[in-house]
Amino acid sequence: MASQVNALLSDIKIAHSVFALPFAALGAGLAAWGMPDQSMPTNTLILPLGLVLVAMLSARTAAMLANRLFDRHIDARNPRTARRPLAAGTASVGTYVTGLTLASVVFLAACLGFWVWRDNPWPILLGGPVLAWICAYGMFKRFTWACHLWLGASLALSVPAAAVAIDPDAIVHVIAIWTLAAMVACWVAGFDVIYALQDVETDVADGLHSMPSRLGVPGAMWCSRVLHVAVAALLVLTWWLEPRLGGLFLAACIIATVLLAVEHATVHRWGTSKMALTFFTLNGVVSCIIGGAGVWDLLL
Repeated sequence: MASQVNALLSDIKIAHSVFALPFAALGAGLAAWGMPDQSMPTNTLILPLGLVLVAMLSARTAAMLANRLFDRHIDARNPRTARRPLAAGTASVGTYVTGLTLASVVFLAACLGFWVWRDNPWPILLGGPVLAWICAYGMFKRFTWACHLWLGASLALSVPAAAVAIDPDAIVHVIAIWTLAAMVACWVAGFDVIYALQDVETDVADGLHSMPSRLGVPGAMWCSRVLHVAVAALLVLTWWLEPRLGGLFLAACIIATVLLAVEHATVHRWGTSKMALTFFTLNGVVSCIIGGAGVWDLLL
């Protein structure tokens, strides 16, 4: 049993949540401090921000485990993923189903906490559909090359979801929440296309509909570039729409744009051989500097 649990834990990779957590924090900040006449005292946000953190980590865990369950047979045929515990047979389906169930329960409990302690029923009312949405993304590469956009939308939900948890009125009055969410969707979809370059041959063999397998590598890379150009435009639009986002956020937008350009230049020069840099490091830095700079400007 211990080996099964260890295999599952090794596969969850909570660190991947760094892609979404800073944007969830910024979404919460825009809800709390994005309306100057209704800014919330910082000391009242400790509990709701804690619940947002628990909800984010548990939702991300549930989505990853669902993806591993859906893809276990595909992963077993792919040399890059064949060592994953479920694909390799070192962990059982039952263990992953149990983990998925527990993560889902924790997520919904965190959502319920907003109703119990903040008199806000919206997170628990929307929690089920949101969980279903983010857990389903792994299925869409079987049907459409737009699967990357589904994943982007799944992570983008972290922005309005955190805002709704803090103050439901904010998603109506703070337009920057939606432009930030659109930016996250384009950013994630763009780098997921790059990540899919590793599996072009196996995706073609399995009849999967990733952009590289359906549009070809050149066509997919142009789609990724267009998505990341949209990211730069949406970042500037978010800064322009939200008066409380100042010079630090604008500087972060410029740095993030440069890093995305470096990401594409790296792929152009070295292909997928430096995926740890192009996928994890650069995108992790983009997430942290945008989220951190935005929250800092709002606090000031």
